Amino acid sequence: MGNSLICRTKKDAKDSGSKSKRMGRSQRKMLAEEEFLHKQALSMALHQHQLSQRFDGSMSRRIGSTSSRRHADPLANEKKLLESLEKIKFKKIVLLHGEGFGAWCWYKTIAQLEEVGLQPTALDLTGSGIDLTDTNTVTTLAEYSKPLIKYLENLPVDEKVILVGHSSGGACLSYALEHFPEKISKAIFLCATMVSNGQRPFDVFAEELGSAERFMKESQFLIYGNGKGKPPTGFMFEKQLIKGLYFNQSPTKDVALAMVSMRSTPLGPIMEKLSLTPEKYGTGRRFYVQTLEDRALSPDVQEKLVRENPPEGVFKIKGSDHCPFFSKPQSLHKILIEIVQIP
Repeated sequence: MGNSLICRTKKDAKDSGSKSKRMGRSQRKMLAEEEFLHKQALSMALHQHQLSQRFDGSMSRRIGSTSSRRHADPLANEKKLLESLEKIKFKKIVLLHGEGFGAWCWYKTIAQLEEVGLQPTALDLTGSGIDLTDTNTVTTLAEYSKPLIKYLENLPVDEKVILVGHSSGGACLSYALEHFPEKISKAIFLCATMVSNGQRPFDVFAEELGSAERFMKESQFLIYGNGKGKPPTGFMFEKQLIKGLYFNQSPTKDVALAMVSMRSTPLGPIMEKLSLTPEKYGTGRRFYVQTLEDRALSPDVQEKLVRENPPEGVFKIKGSDHCPFFSKPQSLHKILIEIVQIP
C-alpha cells in the first residue's frame, strides 16, 4: 500500500508537472497575444493621433457634404494640402475678434494657419486687447474698425485678404465689405453678426438679450463712462455669466486666459445701423460658420441670419460653444482651410 501510494504520488507529480508546463505554455502564449494586441492598440492610437494633427480638411462640413478621407495617407494628404495652398494667390488672413476679446484669442488659429504656409494677422479693434484707447470714447463703427481700415488702406493695389470675424466682429466685416470690396477676397462670419442693410449688430443679439430699448434701460451690465445721468457708453458681463454664455465647451486654461484678458465693449458701434449696398457689400464672397453648442448666439439665431442674408457657403461645427478657436480649434482650422481653397 505504501509503495502504491508512492507510485501514485510520483505519477501525480509527473502529471502535475506536465500540466504545469502545459499551463505555462498556455499562459505564455496568452501573454504574448495580449502584448501583441496591446502594441497593435498603441499603434492604432498613435496613427489616429497623427491623423488628427493633419490638416486635410476632412472634419469640416458644408451643408449637405458627406466627404471623408479616413483611409488616406496623412503624410500624402499634408503634402497635397501644402502644394495646393502654395498655389493660392491670396494667403493673407485677417482675424477680427468679437465683443470683449482681443487679438490674443486667436493664438491657436494663428499657429495652425502659419504651419500650412498661410499669413494670418490678428488685429486689436479700437479699445480692445492691448489697444489703450478708452472704450467709453469709441462711439461709431468706423472708430471701432479703424485698425482694420488702416490695414486695408495700406494693402498694395494688387493685394487681397480673407477676413474672418467672430461674433460682433462680423459688423466690422460688413463695414469693410461695403467700403473696401476690391481688397477682400472672402469674408468669413464665425458665429457672427452678419446683418442686412439697415440692421444694427445688436439686433442679432436682441432675441437673446431682449430689445435694444429694454437692454438700455434695464441691463445691469451697462457702463456709464460719462456719468450716470448720460447715455451708457459700453457694457461688460460679469465673469460667471461670461463663462456660461461663451465658454460652456472651452478648456479651463483658455477660460482662465479670457477671464484676465477680456475688456468692456463700446456700445455705440453695435447700436449703429449699417448701410449696405448691392453694388459693394452685395458683390462680396461671404461664408458663414455656425457653432452648434452656442449659448451666446444660439444655433436658431445663426440659422435665421443665414436664411435672411444668404452667404455663398455655410459650415457647421459640432460641439462648439461661442468660441470655436478655444473649444474646437482643429475643426475651425480645417474649415478655414477648406474655404481658402474654394476657387
